[in-house]
Formats: sequence, C-alpha cells, structure tokens
Amino acid sequence: MTIKVGDRVPDGTLTEFIAVETEGCALGPNAFPVADLVKGKKIAVFAVPGAFTPTCSAKHVPSYLENFDAIKAKGVDEIWCVATNDAFVMGAWAKDQKADGKIRFMADGSVKWTKALGLELDLSERGMGVRSQRYSMLLDDGVVKQLNVEAGGKYEVSDGATMLGQL
Repeated sequence: MTIKVGDRVPDGTLTEFIAVETEGCALGPNAFPVADLVKGKKIAVFAVPGAFTPTCSAKHVPSYLENFDAIKAKGVDEIWCVATNDAFVMGAWAKDQKADGKIRFMADGSVKWTKALGLELDLSERGMGVRSQRYSMLLDDGVVKQLNVEAGGKYEVSDGATMLGQL
C-alpha cells in the first residue's frame, strides 16, 4: 500500500556518508533510524531512481539547490535526497552536485524503506533492478503533509519549485 497524506512514515533505516567526523557520527557510512531523524522536524524529501542519472543530476537535485534558501525560509529544517544506492555512491554524488551542507543524501540501498513507503519501481527489465519512484514529500514530525508522485518517466511535480509552492 502506498503512503498517503496524513500517514506517518514507516520505521526504517537510512544511511548517509559522513565526510567530516563529528561527535556521534563517524567518518564514512552512518546508519540512522528514520523515526529519530524526523522527530520534531519539518523535512522536504525528494526521491530519485538513481544517483548520477541524467534527469536526477541535471534537474532534480539542482532544483532543490536553487530553491534551498527559500525552502529553509519557509520553516523547513532539512532537505533530503533519497535514492536506492549505497551511502558511498550517495556521498560521491552529493560532492559532485556541490550539495554538502545543504541537502542530506540518504541511501536506501536495500530498498527496504522505499518498499515500506510503497514507492518502489521495478526497472529490472532495463538492467537497473528495483529502484524508487521519483517523488517528493513534506514531512512534519514524521507525518506526510504533501506527497507528489511522478507518473512513469515524468519530472513535473517533484521539483524544488513545486515543493516551495506547497509550503
């Protein structure tokens, strides 16, 4: 069953590549329980089928970087990019996109959280395995307040400008 507005996001674990060690976060991949990450925060999440893919790199991530200040000014605590890649790939992609310190690149390499959301996309016939659908959602203390799921192969409703207009 696909998550919908008003639902609480499912429990799960996402990993993030930490490039600078801090107290509580070691250098390299760190696993974070989603319930802890969303507690008491407003988070704009966008998900992509894969890191370094053309639309994701040329349009999706840049749309959130371009709207970063305006989204934050509307009270959003964090912006996440979620993909079904591993944390090493997501860390390299964040660096490539010059998004460090702005967008958290969260890995769901096992596709468990994406499946719990009901937003997986089977691209096995195209040699890509199971991925995430392209979507965006606004979370407030773990509750979905906005959800924008793209139609197959489209990029029309999950960009940063659309999210900004919904805040």
